[in-house]
Amino acid sequence: MKFRAPGEDAAGERAWETVRAAYAQRDPVTWPRRHARPLVAAAVVVAAVAAVLSPPGRSVVHSIRKAVGVQHAQTELFSLPSSGRLLVSGRGGTWIVNADGSRRRLGAYREAAWSPHGLFVAATKRNELVALDPKGSIRWTLPRRSPRFPTWTGNRTDTRIAYIAGGQLRIVAGDGTGDHAVGRAAPSRPAWMPGRKVLFWTGSTFVIYDDRSGSKHALGNFQHVFDPAIERSPGQSKVVYHGDVVFRGTGTFAQAVPSPDGRWLLVTWPTADQWVFVRPGTRRIVGVSRISSQFGGFPRVEGWCCAR
Repeated sequence: MKFRAPGEDAAGERAWETVRAAYAQRDPVTWPRRHARPLVAAAVVVAAVAAVLSPPGRSVVHSIRKAVGVQHAQTELFSLPSSGRLLVSGRGGTWIVNADGSRRRLGAYREAAWSPHGLFVAATKRNELVALDPKGSIRWTLPRRSPRFPTWTGNRTDTRIAYIAGGQLRIVAGDGTGDHAVGRAAPSRPAWMPGRKVLFWTGSTFVIYDDRSGSKHALGNFQHVFDPAIERSPGQSKVVYHGDVVFRGTGTFAQAVPSPDGRWLLVTWPTADQWVFVRPGTRRIVGVSRISSQFGGFPRVEGWCCAR
């Protein structure tokens, strides 16, 4: 039996976000391509508006919508198929979604992260890092310039929050004390590894920082197999879990997030404006449409945490 350290799956998922964001930054954009994008986008918008305004155009859009996404999807998120709670963030702020489908908007935060065991939430505003409870009551705030990408680790009595601010990776205790800079970091999500070590991207290399000893060392060729993983090809995406393709569809999947018990995956599908809950190893699929309208924009899932 393969040994898996506590929190290894969650750490791998967070590390994948760090790697993927860093890799995206490495893709250079030439001047002609950079300036051509707005022109192409404008042309597409004009063509789309013209098509939608005409009666035939409305029929075309309707057929496209039917071709993308899970058929017979629910129009509202009535409940989660597994225990635990979702934490989501986007243009509409940060929300907690309970297992019974009820939602609580915590506020106009840009990003968020669960504390260990889901007791608290770390969230960011324009110039503040904020810790609050699941009811939205603020416990403390830390003024920092444009804080981004909070991630929280530890146990019930000793926790740390890593985040990016002012071009630096910073770490602060869960009670808001001891905030300190670690080193230069690019704007991508840091990832806590087992043993109070944090992986971050400098813009040119990956670095692991040990918050106990204060030591840092750069990684050479970073390699990691992530489970679940999203694989993309032109026009379609698929989710691979334990070596098997468990779900595929047209367009782009953004995330594949395991439930706390590992029995379900939440696949976020911006192309279809859907969340799709997949039970690997079975044919059970639950689709939920109109996600953007329920959260004020298509959100990012910050975590599926902590069955009570």
